Amino acid sequence: MMPVVGSRLATGHVPGAEIWLGTRTPGTEVPERVAAIEAALADWPRIEAAAHDDDVLLAVHDPRLVEHLRTIWSRWDAYGTDRVVPYLFPTPGLLGDLPEREPTAPHAAAGRYCYDTMTLVCPSTWEAARGAVDVALTCVDLLCRGDSPAPRAVYGLTRPPGHHATRTAYGGSCYLNNAAVAAEALRRAGHERVAVVDVDAHHGNGTQDIFYARGDVLYASLHVDPGAGWFPHYAGFADETGVGPGVGANLNIQLPPGTGDGAWLGAVRRLADEVSAFGATALVVSLGVDAAAADPESPLEVTPEGYAEAGRILGSLALPAVALQEGGYDLPTLGGLVRAFLGGLAGSPA
Repeated sequence: MMPVVGSRLATGHVPGAEIWLGTRTPGTEVPERVAAIEAALADWPRIEAAAHDDDVLLAVHDPRLVEHLRTIWSRWDAYGTDRVVPYLFPTPGLLGDLPEREPTAPHAAAGRYCYDTMTLVCPSTWEAARGAVDVALTCVDLLCRGDSPAPRAVYGLTRPPGHHATRTAYGGSCYLNNAAVAAEALRRAGHERVAVVDVDAHHGNGTQDIFYARGDVLYASLHVDPGAGWFPHYAGFADETGVGPGVGANLNIQLPPGTGDGAWLGAVRRLADEVSAFGATALVVSLGVDAAAADPESPLEVTPEGYAEAGRILGSLALPAVALQEGGYDLPTLGGLVRAFLGGLAGSPA
């Protein structure tokens, strides 16, 4: 059984709602996700995340984004509304060739650092998001410790998730990019080439953005085709292969709605082959289980057996691995899907 790293701060983040198509709707990235996963892994060893400094975090995120998330609630509280909701976005269409400026009004700054209306900030969002970063870093610590036998794989129950958070902005229910933090920490621990494999139903545009011009970190994702109308809509296409030193270190596999185990597992095998060809010596898995048939957030139809096999495929790479939680929103099935994948990754029965 692999170690499970969690944070007592994870449930403090309560989005309360999403603003979807101009309407306040119930959110799906809810605190109850933590309890559902913890219950399914109750017999596995649990470790509380240790506090870390911001050094690695600031290597993957713009310090202005980090400071915004750290302070926006205290600045927003004077408005008397229960959540931070952006209303104005400084897009190229607004600014054209004009210089980018830092807005003084908190309600304008909200849109400066958030790219959608779904990802709301509550009083404890910063603490939970920063706690998730500590989860990711603690996982890397366990994997790379030299004073005792290290586990081959570690699972981090990261909430809120992170793979949609870009270098400079948050969105998609993500605030800080936990997978990017883990990959950077593994690089600093001595792994010259690190692979991030993203099996979430949606493309991890944030992780891709952070490493798109780097050749030392491979980002490889399979996800529902954004061209079929799925988030993140503007990124996740097959022709996005990296720029500069990162050319060839980015792989996107677009899957049509309705894809089930067969084609989905074929794509997982292709990702695994890419990791091997890249020569990675460590693996980060962005473990979204929202490609499951019962999940309300995607049109894919992967079974628990499919997730277990995906874990086995990536486990067969025999790389030290950190698996971090991304999506997965059907509470009755969430924990079992996570356990199925992790059991496969660890090479043991779920």
